[in-house]
Amino acid sequence: MLIHPWDASLGDTEWREWLATTDRFGVLAVNNTDPSQAPVLLPTHFTVAGTELLVHLARPNPVWPHLEAAAEVRLAVIGDYAYIPTYWRAKAGGPDEDGVPTSYYASVQFVCRPTIVDDPDAKAEVLNTQLADFQPEGRHAEVAAGEPPYGRMLSGIRALRLAVVRVDAKFKYDDRNTVDHRGRVSDHLERRGRALDAGAATQQRRRLAAIGEWDEFRQRP
Repeated sequence: MLIHPWDASLGDTEWREWLATTDRFGVLAVNNTDPSQAPVLLPTHFTVAGTELLVHLARPNPVWPHLEAAAEVRLAVIGDYAYIPTYWRAKAGGPDEDGVPTSYYASVQFVCRPTIVDDPDAKAEVLNTQLADFQPEGRHAEVAAGEPPYGRMLSGIRALRLAVVRVDAKFKYDDRNTVDHRGRVSDHLERRGRALDAGAATQQRRRLAAIGEWDEFRQRP
């Protein structure tokens, strides 16, 4: 993922706080054992647990031979995206139709070392951690090997512990352009109100408040 300096995360806190506002749903990318074939991509929820990501998948999933052979995998999350039309990005004084369109989005990508978990107690631990993450209100039975209601289902899944090696985080919201330009685009997004426009505007205004004019921000000590 190309990350220009003005698109980069302002630190771990920024991407962690953004990720906490999502449903922690991404795409797990695994190299195909046959290099002539496309990589294997799996949409999945995941839980951030310290320096690991936790995932579980159905045992019949065809990804397992590829995961068993993989030294590294990548899990990508994307959100708060919007198409920005030409006439929103015209240069000052120039005709609207000469503007250059772009995409706004936030993305966090994790490069990880995978460990497959087959021990029933260890799988139960992964599932209980995920339930605590996604269903903090409770209202579910505990997952325990050999115990109802979930124990008998454990044989139908395998779990993954993904040790995070590197995090690439990008917030692409025109931060190199002027404060006035970014403010106008945020106004346009809020008025258009389509799909994820409101979220894109929120991210742009948040970054604008943190960065201000890019050249001045870059020169700060």
